[in-house]
Amino acid sequence: MGRFFGIIPTPPPLQAKSRVNDLKARLDWGEPALTIIDTRDRTQFNASHIMGALSMPLDELVDRATRSLACHRDLYVYGETDEETAVAAAKLRQAGYSNVAELRGGVAAWKAMGYPVESISKNRAA
Repeated sequence: MGRFFGIIPTPPPLQAKSRVNDLKARLDWGEPALTIIDTRDRTQFNASHIMGALSMPLDELVDRATRSLACHRDLYVYGETDEETAVAAAKLRQAGYSNVAELRGGVAAWKAMGYPVESISKNRAA
């Protein structure tokens, strides 16, 4: 009866190529030690992005990441296409980030699963 008490459940580990449900499982687990990075341009980000994602357009990605994120942090990155996502992940890995996951399908796959997204309105009240 007591032999299962030693097993501690853990969230799914970071994978080099992750599906949106892998990220959602970690978020649902309450995993705080990860960052979601959206590398699309700010117009696309403002229109719709994965809830909690940070906007770091591809041309600013490495500079912004190295100024604000620890190299050992788990990063989930997505762009407009899986190819753009792969380029962003490669740039982060070259900059010294070892825990980088390419989020396959990006925000489109996230939305298709019915997961929460955010948008930034241009007409915000001051």
